[in-house]
Amino acid sequence: MAKPVSLQLRLRDPREELRSRLQSAPLEHAEALLATYEVLQGLHDCGILELLRGLLASGDKVLETAVDTARAPESVRAVRNLFVLFKTLGEIDPDLFDGFALALPEAMQQAKAQGKEPPGVLAILYKLRGKDLRRGLVAVNSLLEAWGKDFFSETYSKPCE
Repeated sequence: MAKPVSLQLRLRDPREELRSRLQSAPLEHAEALLATYEVLQGLHDCGILELLRGLLASGDKVLETAVDTARAPESVRAVRNLFVLFKTLGEIDPDLFDGFALALPEAMQQAKAQGKEPPGVLAILYKLRGKDLRRGLVAVNSLLEAWGKDFFSETYSKPCE
């Protein structure tokens, strides 16, 4: 008849395993630890760690202030306006918007180059002879007409706050 084999398992100490892993971690992850120390030093130099420590120390006061600010009617309107702005930007053809975005810095430089003195009436009338200005006026006029039609229509109602 066969003899039973005695099996003696070593008792596992999870704390000892963790201690062993913790001791070998700096060697295994030396580059990552150095990078982490550099990030921490940068956050400390900029004062961000001090800010975070202050936020944690203030506890619920900061959260209460943030919630009160978010509940204010002005904040609600700002968020709603941002959503409308994003929706509007999403409806604009990127090629058209790209042309506008590229023309804006050039227009600002031209306006600054003219100086502080506004142009006279004759200078403005002379500018109206330019095709590009008239095209721009048509675009702005179309925008104002569409806005005026919508703004003063019967269906326009002030949103509730």
